[in-house]
Amino acid sequence: MGRRERFAVSVVGGELVGWVAGGADRGALLLHGGPGLNFDYLDGLAAELGADVRVASYQQRGLAPSTLSGPFTVGQAVEDVLAVLDGLQWPRAVLVGHSWGGYLALRVAAAHPGRVECALAVEPLGIVGDGGRAAFEAEINARVPKVGRERLRVLDGQVEKRERGPGEAALEGLGIVWPAYFADPAAAPAMPEIQWSLEAYEGIMSDVARGAEDACAELSLGRSRYGVVSGAASPMPWGQAGLASVELSPAATFTLVAEAGHFPWLEAPGSVRDALARLVP
Repeated sequence: MGRRERFAVSVVGGELVGWVAGGADRGALLLHGGPGLNFDYLDGLAAELGADVRVASYQQRGLAPSTLSGPFTVGQAVEDVLAVLDGLQWPRAVLVGHSWGGYLALRVAAAHPGRVECALAVEPLGIVGDGGRAAFEAEINARVPKVGRERLRVLDGQVEKRERGPGEAALEGLGIVWPAYFADPAAAPAMPEIQWSLEAYEGIMSDVARGAEDACAELSLGRSRYGVVSGAASPMPWGQAGLASVELSPAATFTLVAEAGHFPWLEAPGSVRDALARLVP
């Protein structure tokens, strides 16, 4: 993919920091999930896409090296994407987002179709209804062994949060559920080093439904080209989250990746790259 060049752009509350690499004419901006996770867990996806596009990514607000301050809202997250595109001097770009980042990509495409060549949402939180959140949480819980569920209940208690801090307790909980994100939990890779801003997560998720109906109405007009990639064996309900988002628009495409979970580029290498190649005009 070539050498990565660091960039920083000014935004409300400070700056957003990221990198850009590759020499292709078409730019693709990667949007990480969480909300509030560190952006470098997408490095494998960046490598998969880097042969075809000029790839950029950035740390969303809430974690260093970007600003730690809010506001942590969907509206601000959309504005931050535009600020990054402006800083890169990309008047139009491909957006590729994972999980929450996929939802964000769709919200940007709905709000600013002129800035988005196309958007690919990989295993996104859906944009219709609750986006599959309730079903996702139930499925994750069902996949975690009993001893893990018991430990999660302890971690969710106020005593554990007070003694260890809510962030440390949340990260241990994520480690417990990590295998459940994969098609075969027993074969899940080790969890990468994760940082997590709970303030960013809680702020955005409490705001995530604001404006969603208007975004759905805009996407239904077919003015934005977008696609969704879902893992057939993911805890995220592909019908309720992925397919329902695609069925809004005649300009949308849907890719279901067999035997893949929430991270299809890890379980089915090349699947996201192929889906993007089909989507890009």
